Amino acid sequence: MIKIVLADDQALVRAGFRALLDAQPGMTVVAEAADGAQALRLVAEHEPDVVLMDIRMPGMDGLTATREMPPGPKVIILTTFELDEYVFEALRGGASGFLVKDTEPAELIQAVRVVAEGDALLSPGVTRRLIAEYASRAKEPRHTRDLGLLTDREREVLALVGTGMTNDEIAGELFMSPATAKTHVSRTMMKLHARDRAQLVVIAYESGLVRPGWV
Repeated sequence: MIKIVLADDQALVRAGFRALLDAQPGMTVVAEAADGAQALRLVAEHEPDVVLMDIRMPGMDGLTATREMPPGPKVIILTTFELDEYVFEALRGGASGFLVKDTEPAELIQAVRVVAEGDALLSPGVTRRLIAEYASRAKEPRHTRDLGLLTDREREVLALVGTGMTNDEIAGELFMSPATAKTHVSRTMMKLHARDRAQLVVIAYESGLVRPGWV
């Protein structure tokens, strides 16, 4: 059973999401929060698998709550616009991906399942647009992770993940099998303590492996 916490300051939005998700086999909404601080308290109490987090809420917003989220639950950011100015910051803060609020019901349900299984909800197309939009505004790269832990091949793979490539695309680019590409991605995540693929994108961007113009 996938346990979900909803965090949105609009009761009507929460009610709609709850009705949809509770109707799905294998899913249950265990709690609702109206702001980030309440979301953190409810996460500690209920230990959910997934948190649907509105990015703009009074008091503690979704961005701050995502940064302070304890290990365990996967965070899906809810936003009005795909390229919301806070989306990349949310990914940097630990979110596994994001959805626009007017997404189709089937896409929301699939997103919850994907994130609960440990995959990042960040399509290659969206990754490329995010980097193109925000990398050009960046300051000097922040060397927040020790890329020296990676082999040369893993650094290549990390750079390609950062440009939004799928495992199949990486395999084609580096002349390896998709299974080998997936193994390299998994080892890179483990070495860099990345929660998921979305975190690898952030690390590739912040380390300078991915720069404006590469996309």
